[in-house]
Amino acid sequence: MCGIIGIVSHTPVNQLLYDGLLVLQHRGQDAAGIVTAEGNVFHMHKANGLVRDVFRTRDMRNLLGNAGIGHVRYPTAGNASSSAEAQPFYVNSPYGIVLAHNGNLTNTDQLKEDLFRLDLRHVNTSSDSEVLLNVLAHELVEVGNTDRLSVDRIFKAVGGVHRRCRGAYAVVAMIAGHGLLAFRDPYGIRPLIIGSRQTEMGMEYMVASESVAIDALDFKVLRDVAPGEAIYIDAYGQMHSQQCADNPQYFPCIFEYVYLARPDSVIDGVSVYETRLRMGEQLAEKIRQQWQHLRIDVVIPIPDTSRPSALQLANALGLSYREGFIKNRYIGRTFIMPGQAMRKKSVRQKLNAIGMEFKGKNVLLVDDSIVRGTTSREIVQMARDAGASKVFFASAAPPVRFPNVYGIDMPTRQELLATGRTDDEIAREIGADALVYQDIDALIEAVREINPSLQHFDTSCFNGVYVTGDISPEYLDLIEALRCGSDKASKSMDTLQLDLNLAADAGQG
Repeated sequence: MCGIIGIVSHTPVNQLLYDGLLVLQHRGQDAAGIVTAEGNVFHMHKANGLVRDVFRTRDMRNLLGNAGIGHVRYPTAGNASSSAEAQPFYVNSPYGIVLAHNGNLTNTDQLKEDLFRLDLRHVNTSSDSEVLLNVLAHELVEVGNTDRLSVDRIFKAVGGVHRRCRGAYAVVAMIAGHGLLAFRDPYGIRPLIIGSRQTEMGMEYMVASESVAIDALDFKVLRDVAPGEAIYIDAYGQMHSQQCADNPQYFPCIFEYVYLARPDSVIDGVSVYETRLRMGEQLAEKIRQQWQHLRIDVVIPIPDTSRPSALQLANALGLSYREGFIKNRYIGRTFIMPGQAMRKKSVRQKLNAIGMEFKGKNVLLVDDSIVRGTTSREIVQMARDAGASKVFFASAAPPVRFPNVYGIDMPTRQELLATGRTDDEIAREIGADALVYQDIDALIEAVREINPSLQHFDTSCFNGVYVTGDISPEYLDLIEALRCGSDKASKSMDTLQLDLNLAADAGQG
């Protein structure tokens, strides 16, 4: 999960890009970067850290130009601590191109080998975003006629990217002297939306990961970028669009609605806030039918993402809703912190219990999901320490049992609390007296009710069904071995590459 933004304006865009990245900060706290275009010249500044820390006045003054792209990073692949992994990335052949990417490629190693052996291109980092940039650059060479880069040729190059790259990707890029390009993978797994605004000098355009950024910058939402579609705004400010994938299908990531996106965003025609309200209704119905024996005195959300679900659950069951935890706004989201020890330490720093809301009560804690269980376990203990008689726990999402390979940091089954455990065992692990999970069909229905045209979703972290069709058990074993440093990771690089190639070939078949 990362946040991306691109703007083509008639006035300097440095402040707009900065403000947009602030709004998207929840999508990545590890690094931030901005590139602006002044004619044929790019100006770049990027570094590790939050947006407010990365960019100083002197940096902003150097970001000249009326077009630009920005990125906030949450690492899912590559070296999380290296500033060299910060985006956007740049290449200078066949044109000056900068690119920022949200998502995760699943055939990165195969692409790296092809780039080196066949395309004669070198990748400097372990980031799949740099791989994606070099694939785009090579496809721009393949379309020919480098003296004149037409709109049709750009869209043809994006089609080449779609044929070669697998996984999830939403992309913003700029081609020096030409314009801004944005495109979305053929399954539409990661979100991308476009907005515009009319000014005295003409139309201005913006693309971003979430609609909330478009709203905050006083643009008007036009529509979501369709799966496989490319959007191109040329040097004259004219917008062009074309479907570039052979067989696009809508499979948006359902975890965007559960946790990743801000509640005031609208993704693929679905209000995130309304979806979370409906998740609460679905949970209430399940409790009413299957857990009516629970004697619940009060419903308490675990801030912030679960508030709408908890409120609607309480209303539907006629229960009291209370704020039992106060959140420290200066601690980052624990879900996207890089280490387990750091996550555990941050929970107590992030939340503090209000004792009067717990003492002598049977409390139902509501959270958006349970991933590793670190946060849940600490919070249940905090409720008990505050004097709760019984602590029940409800998750607005189903059990997370499978790795996510499309840009969310859930890559190993060993790290997922629900893998290989029953609901009762999970309840014991987090110390709860009872545990209620959302059903996956109920979760899908909560989203689909708002936009019935969305028939399918990527729900791979819940059911292990990977929509791109190229994820084999061997592939999952391999990425887990590399992440965990097990004996499998001691295989020679040739053997690792062979495994990756076989997994990719199986998906293509």
